[in-house]
Amino acid sequence: MTTPASADRRYRIPTVVGALAVRVIGDGPPAVLWHSLFVDSRSWQRMVPELATRRRLVLVEGPGHGASGDPGRPYTNEECTEAAVAVLDDLDLREPVDWVGNAWGGHLGTILAATHPERCRSLVALGTPVAGLTTAERARTHLLLGLHRLIGARGPVVQGATNVLLSGHTRSHDPEAVALVGECLRRAEPHMLRNAVASVSLHRTDQTPYLRRIEQPTMLVTGAEHHGYLPEQARAAAGLLRRGRVEVVPDAAYLIPLEAPAQAAALVLDFWAALERDAGATPPD
Repeated sequence: MTTPASADRRYRIPTVVGALAVRVIGDGPPAVLWHSLFVDSRSWQRMVPELATRRRLVLVEGPGHGASGDPGRPYTNEECTEAAVAVLDDLDLREPVDWVGNAWGGHLGTILAATHPERCRSLVALGTPVAGLTTAERARTHLLLGLHRLIGARGPVVQGATNVLLSGHTRSHDPEAVALVGECLRRAEPHMLRNAVASVSLHRTDQTPYLRRIEQPTMLVTGAEHHGYLPEQARAAAGLLRRGRVEVVPDAAYLIPLEAPAQAAALVLDFWAALERDAGATPPD
């Protein structure tokens, strides 16, 4: 099913973390899609045709990415979550949403589900590590930011980000995915991108306390080549949830929506279908 062009609407919405570019596609119950750091909402483009057959998709570009601005200061994931609520309010979407987040977006969905349960019906977190950065990851991120400050989104900066975000299989077999990562890096305003990485990656805290508070159905998905979020780590995280499940996608790392869109879309649609079956079930007498 193809979403009509008339159902594709674009907005620029002021929030506490800057004016955010938002795209709404399709009709029906709302689902929010928030992307990973380093890429923008185009990283969802391979999944959109399938997901838009079942939901009204709200694609948010996070601060410092794509066409969005930023607040001109450091900010937190909690503030980004409040910005997401502001986006929903601006769009007059008051009913609970199905949240689908990739990495950064999964962190925000986790916070939303825990702190604003009335706004979140379900959560899908794709490639979203629970712990903060390790010492090695922190050092690598500092190095990447330093290089980006010196030379911009070129050469070793793009290569370094690509090597982390995409699996070896994707880098070898999917030149379009590789090219998109580079395009997203070059499109972002340099200072705002570095501010985003420093704000929500380097200063990211462990999300275990939030996970323990989540009551909503939750699906945690990781890539088999996501070295920062191994399958056993995802399973341990799911053990903290009251209604959690885990899926592992082969030949993928961080950017599961870009690397394995067909499998990711199938998992999300199956998850949503299960929610609808549960909602329609008649309680026993």
